[in-house]
Amino acid sequence: MSALLEVDGLEVDYGTARALDGADLRVAAGEAVGVVGESGSGKSTLGAAIGRLLPRQAVVAAGTVRVAGEPVLDLPPAALRRLRRQRLGFVFQDPIASLDPTMRVGAQLRLVLRAHGRDGRESPGGRDGGRGGADVAFHLARVKLDDPRVAAAYPHQLSGGMAQRVAIALAMAASPELLVADEPTASLDSQVREEVLNVVFALARQAGTSIVWLSHDLPAVARRCDRVAVMYAGRVVESGPAADVLGDPVHPYTAALARSAPAVAVPGVRLEPVPGRPPVLTGPSPGCAFAPRCPFAEDRCATERPEPVRVGAKDVLCHRAAELEVIA
Repeated sequence: MSALLEVDGLEVDYGTARALDGADLRVAAGEAVGVVGESGSGKSTLGAAIGRLLPRQAVVAAGTVRVAGEPVLDLPPAALRRLRRQRLGFVFQDPIASLDPTMRVGAQLRLVLRAHGRDGRESPGGRDGGRGGADVAFHLARVKLDDPRVAAAYPHQLSGGMAQRVAIALAMAASPELLVADEPTASLDSQVREEVLNVVFALARQAGTSIVWLSHDLPAVARRCDRVAVMYAGRVVESGPAADVLGDPVHPYTAALARSAPAVAVPGVRLEPVPGRPPVLTGPSPGCAFAPRCPFAEDRCATERPEPVRVGAKDVLCHRAAELEVIA
């Protein structure tokens, strides 16, 4: 499959703190890729960089991002708006913050539809406060919001789960080629979380949309994604088929992360947290950033930056990948 998204050697700094330290990522057309890692690993910065949505204080020190061959970081404003409108969709952690608080839901959805040459007009009479329009009703129904009062509501009048469904409807109304979902269910309870994820992945399959899902939920990523990229200290340290990466990890960090997942805990047995703390980088890591926490580290790990090693169907960023494959 051809690569729809290509991220190569991306380095991003926030003042003196380094968020991405040479991140690489590939996503093929129609593929779902889960990006996992501890808080501070660089997931959200990577997701924002895909659409050039980084905050003003962020500085791209090196690297490239290409979507369908277009250099996202170098596009002029008009071309960037076109790329976002035609190819990209985003669903963020806080649905209320991502919606316009001054506009009814139906009006926001009509704006998206009109931007893509669709109708979205109000029903005859025009007095429905944003409830009408066959297209508006259709797109809300796709995310299981059949109640006509939803289109007439303002975002603050919706529950968290309903607001997130609206955000998904807005993102998917344009049938984007690539959807970036940054912890879209983090603030929802478990039942609503599953329902929202079912909607996201079902709509993506119908539209042939690729997904980059940034998440802490390893078991859910393993169930829903084709491939997984594990991030640590701003780099992808292991990537490959989801079942291989999370079921038979090679990188010591991936293995420790998998052991610490609450969903795999045996009743009565204490979880094994990843030892130590993630680093706070102020520049390029001179060696392997995981070395201070790694039980397999050797002298060169502190001074030599590891390069990807091919282990079966996976790429592993570890000097000892070949040896650890045997141990795993």
